[in-house]
Amino acid sequence: MNKNRPMPPMGKSGSVPPAGKGGAMPPKGPPPMNFKVLKRLISLLFKDYPGKICVIFACIIINAIIGVTPAVYIETITSYILVGLENGWDAVKSDVLSSVLIMLCLFAVGISLAYLQARLMAIVTQGFLDNMRKRMFNNMQTLPVKYFDTNNHGDIMSYYTNDTDTLRQLISQGIPSIFSAAITIVVLLAVMIYYSVSLMVVVFIGVFAMMNVTKKVGGNSAKFFMRQQKSMAKTEGFVEEMMNGQKVIQVFCHEDEVKKEFDEVNEQLFKDAESANRFANIFGPIMNNIGNILYVLTAFVGGLLITSDGKLLNVSLENIFTAGSIVAPLSIAVVASFVGMTKQFTGSVNQASQQINSIAMAMAGAGRIFEILDRIPETDNGYVSIVNCRMENGEIVECEERTGMWAWKHPHSADGTVTYTQIKGDIVLDDVDFAYEEGKPVLHNVSLYAKPGQKVAFVGATGAGKTTITNLINRFYDIADGKIRYDGININKIKKADLRKSLGVILQDTNLFTGTVMENIRYGKLDATDEECIKAAKLANAHDFITRLPEGYNTPLTSNGANLSQGQRQLLSIARAAVADPPVMIMDEATSSIDTRTELLVQRGMDALMEGRTVFVIAHRLSTVRNSDAIMVLDHGRIIERGNHEDLIAQKGTYYSLYTGAFELE
Repeated sequence: MNKNRPMPPMGKSGSVPPAGKGGAMPPKGPPPMNFKVLKRLISLLFKDYPGKICVIFACIIINAIIGVTPAVYIETITSYILVGLENGWDAVKSDVLSSVLIMLCLFAVGISLAYLQARLMAIVTQGFLDNMRKRMFNNMQTLPVKYFDTNNHGDIMSYYTNDTDTLRQLISQGIPSIFSAAITIVVLLAVMIYYSVSLMVVVFIGVFAMMNVTKKVGGNSAKFFMRQQKSMAKTEGFVEEMMNGQKVIQVFCHEDEVKKEFDEVNEQLFKDAESANRFANIFGPIMNNIGNILYVLTAFVGGLLITSDGKLLNVSLENIFTAGSIVAPLSIAVVASFVGMTKQFTGSVNQASQQINSIAMAMAGAGRIFEILDRIPETDNGYVSIVNCRMENGEIVECEERTGMWAWKHPHSADGTVTYTQIKGDIVLDDVDFAYEEGKPVLHNVSLYAKPGQKVAFVGATGAGKTTITNLINRFYDIADGKIRYDGININKIKKADLRKSLGVILQDTNLFTGTVMENIRYGKLDATDEECIKAAKLANAHDFITRLPEGYNTPLTSNGANLSQGQRQLLSIARAAVADPPVMIMDEATSSIDTRTELLVQRGMDALMEGRTVFVIAHRLSTVRNSDAIMVLDHGRIIERGNHEDLIAQKGTYYSLYTGAFELE
């Protein structure tokens, strides 16, 4: 683990400070809804499923129109009934039956379209979420190591769970509901104005009241739902960190303190969720009751217009076609139809208003997702690549097959020529300066060289800059000043993927992936055969313990190889590096987790692995660096001593004090 890397702000036990007691409070004002995010989300939706989305919206439009027809047909059927009361049932029987039949046919079409819409919506919703997770994961693979060093891993995981789930609610429920409600409102508005402008004034009063409630109550609900989304990510990050550090917590009897910190983080989540749901729960009943009041008020005003004996006349467009005037008395049939449409109109407004929460949460989640998608990938301006090659007549020739010989392919844009340089592992650092954060230098004027086949060791106190040097060779970070050359080529000119392909790395912290032992070894070289993997395991002295596992090389590993000891996991990581067969090896305290007896076995394998390769070794256990060709002693980012073991002992400086004062550096 690089102890020089910048870390996120830490709480009392390494956690992100909770929002609440002991941490920064959330902003008082509501976060503004970013409709640009919604627009971008919808454009991506159309990009992924243009045909299906168009069919879904067509189904919604037709269904919304069909949904309005019952209210319209009430006026027609009511008028037939009134005529039937005067002239008898036989006079209107055929008209009533035909109207009912038409309505049944329309409802049958509506049911079919609703089924089609539901099927397509399930495909679109889950497919879109699948695509978004792929987009996030693919872009995340292009981000620099610094991003993962400075961001809470639990918070990153929240992008794929909570944030993505908010999109599911928006796409499957929010957008269709709002669009359906909008179409219904527009159609009803046109029909209601056609029937009665006078009654429509009453409806507008109710809509105005509903809009005010939506702004105040719904706005507060949305504000807290957005806060809840952020608090949930913070809580998940805290829990993930505590789960990973559970052994340390128990060793230091830190349980009570961790509980206290979790309570603070969880309390903030509770407050945000409680506030969000409190406003959401009162929002629906208030809107429904406004609709009920409006329903009664419309019926009352309609009754006044009917019973006013012509003193109160109805203003409508229908009157132009029926009475030749825009003003005429209001009929019972129109009032009956209008009351039903009022109920449906307010219901549609309520339906649209209820989606504010899902929109707010989705925009909060989508905003975080787009933050990941918009992050600038790791820059790579390299153009020198690694290729397989062979020697023909004393010249390097590029080839497809693996020959065990690699070369740097260096195209020259000036004259269009291409030159090849055999990879030997000649590494030179010339006056290198570096800082993780501007103004806080970590390395100062570091100069060193490693000739092909040499073993160079770094020793020094924690934070001296040992791991930082190897990070710079890998180009996990770029230097501030100076140059690093690999076989005479500035590593800035080498493509990062090709550079890292030529470097084998064995870290102190071993990461094993879910899969078999064989698959974990093959991770170093994906096209390696079983025989190559077994040979690498034998080289690392891992073969014996692997064969004693329940299923040998086919034994499944989970939870970072929890069913293996730390030493066994480290042996597998060494085997993984061995199968890659790189010309340069970097070993960052690779044997620190292995007992002394196992270390002797591993050392033999590592000696065989290091033969003929350039090797950089970082070690606190000084016994592992005695046979190094050169030992670099670092202190506060500077090389203060250099030489082999005998030379440094003879100098009786810092290395001598470390070696003779204590077997371990720390």
